[in-house]
Amino acid sequence: MTTIAAGKKRYTDYEVRMRTNLPVFKVKESSVRRRYSDFEWLRNELERDSKIVVPPLPGKAWKRQMPFRGDDGIFDENFIEERRKGLEQFINKIAGHPLAQNERCLHMFLQEAAIDKNYVPGKIRNT
Repeated sequence: MTTIAAGKKRYTDYEVRMRTNLPVFKVKESSVRRRYSDFEWLRNELERDSKIVVPPLPGKAWKRQMPFRGDDGIFDENFIEERRKGLEQFINKIAGHPLAQNERCLHMFLQEAAIDKNYVPGKIRNT
């Protein structure tokens, strides 16, 4: 995980590493960086287009984003680590689900450097 400052905006991104021997994945090892909003996008895509029960994400932490807090809010190391653990559980459950493994959005999330939010949803054909 990395906290990035771009001008006045700060955000945290997380490294998502995948290693698989499943034939449905063309790339057997990959590493991408994702923000919390990318995980939200994946969850929403799966809920809309797949027939699986999608597990919840760790919470948004609205209270931590309030100004004048006595800590680092959403940039507090303990909060970031707890969120990372929750995101790891989420992605492991999704990636381990046989029906989710065929979803194009999951492949893009795990293997493409950038997420094309204008992609055409669908299934990956195992060739």
